[in-house]
Amino acid sequence: MTTTLLINLSGPQQSWGDSSRFTQRHTRPEPTKSGVVGLLAAALGRRRSEPIEDLASLTFGIRTDQPGRLDRDFQTEVDWRTHKARALTNRYFLSDAKFVAAIGGPREVLEGLAGALREPTFPLYLGRRAFPPAGPIRSGIVDAGVNEALARASWTAAAHHRRSQGARVLLPVVRDAEPGELAAESVRDIPVSFSPEHRKYEWRDVVHDVVEVNNPDSRLSASPDWLAALGDR
Repeated sequence: MTTTLLINLSGPQQSWGDSSRFTQRHTRPEPTKSGVVGLLAAALGRRRSEPIEDLASLTFGIRTDQPGRLDRDFQTEVDWRTHKARALTNRYFLSDAKFVAAIGGPREVLEGLAGALREPTFPLYLGRRAFPPAGPIRSGIVDAGVNEALARASWTAAAHHRRSQGARVLLPVVRDAEPGELAAESVRDIPVSFSPEHRKYEWRDVVHDVVEVNNPDSRLSASPDWLAALGDR
């Protein structure tokens, strides 16, 4: 039976770059496969030079429960050895965002990953070392494929975000394209090596879906009664 590990990714700040270069450090609007694989590898205690093919081969999908806000950090830096200023950098990140990641694979593998997330060997972070998760990363295993698991997973958005949305909410999903399925785009986020000496990534075809959820907390669900105020006159 197909099984999927669901992981809640929430934190004050997150950054998931797939094309950052030099002075421009961008982020995608959702976590990348390379970023989540790196998080799992850290939880397992693997060092950057160790193989990650087994983790990269697992099926991957991500659902945006709360998109957050795109912010920019303008940084200056001085080389402590030469005391010379380095190039100015623009680093983009997401604030107040929440995601659900889905990892599909054999149950025994996913159980090992879930255990590692509960007691990680190395500190975990959300894309960059400066961005730790809001708390212990919660995860759970379900008997379903990635698509179905993301469709069934509970909506993790914060109360303030739920109140600002409508009665029906569409949650964006980005997942691995299945064989023969038309891809929406290709992203270079399959990690081949995290080694600083020869870091390497391959391309991945992805599909964009949506999951529709009910939102009983919406303050926009009912039309305002414009005549109600006249009754007090």
